[in-house]
Amino acid sequence: MKYIKNVALIIVASTMFAVFLPRIITGIYARSRIVQAEATAPKPVAIVFGAGLRRDGRPTQVLRDRVQTAAELFFEGKVDRLVMSGYNPSPFYNEPAAMREYALDLGIPDEAIIMDLGGDRTIETCYRAKQIFGISNAFLISQNFHLPRAIYTCNQMEITALGVSADRFSYRNRSTFFWNLREIPATMVAFWELHFSKQGSAIALVTPQVDS
Repeated sequence: MKYIKNVALIIVASTMFAVFLPRIITGIYARSRIVQAEATAPKPVAIVFGAGLRRDGRPTQVLRDRVQTAAELFFEGKVDRLVMSGYNPSPFYNEPAAMREYALDLGIPDEAIIMDLGGDRTIETCYRAKQIFGISNAFLISQNFHLPRAIYTCNQMEITALGVSADRFSYRNRSTFFWNLREIPATMVAFWELHFSKQGSAIALVTPQVDS
C-alpha cells in the first residue's frame, strides 16, 4: 500500500510539473522581452491581440486597454501600423472590426490599420503575422498575464517580438486570477503545438481572411 501511495504521489507530482512547466519556461523567456516602448527602438508594427467584445459589440475594457496602448505607440512614433487580430466567427461578432472602430475614435488614421480577421488564437495570430502579412519585427500588445505566451509563440514563429504591457488599470482580482489560471492550459497547448505536434510547425490555414 505504501508503494502504491508513493507511485501515485510521483505520478501526480510529475503531472503537475508537466502542466506548469510551459508556463514557467515562457515566463522566464519573456521576462527580458517585456519592455517600456519609449526606451526601445521603433518597430514597423504593433500586433494587438483580441480580448473579447461586450454584448453590444464594443471592445471589453481589457481590449480597449490594448488598443489604447497601441495607439499611444503610434502617436509616439514607435510604430507605423497597427495589426488588429482577433476572433471573427460571424458578422455579429467581429473583434478586429470593433478594435478598428475604437482605434479610429482614438485618432488613428484608417490607412495605418491592418485587420487580421483570422486571429482566433494566439498561435494563429503569430503564424499569420509572419506568413500572411510578412511581419518579422513587431511589438506585441497585451496584458502581462498573456504576454509570455504571445512573446514566446511569435518568436518561435521567427518574429523578433517584444511585448508592451497594456495593464493600464487594476483589474478585478477575480478576473486576474481567472486569466492567469486559464493561461496554464493555454500555454501547455501552445507548447505542444509549437514543439511536438506535426501541425504546430505549419498551422493549417483555411481561406486567409485579410482586410488591410
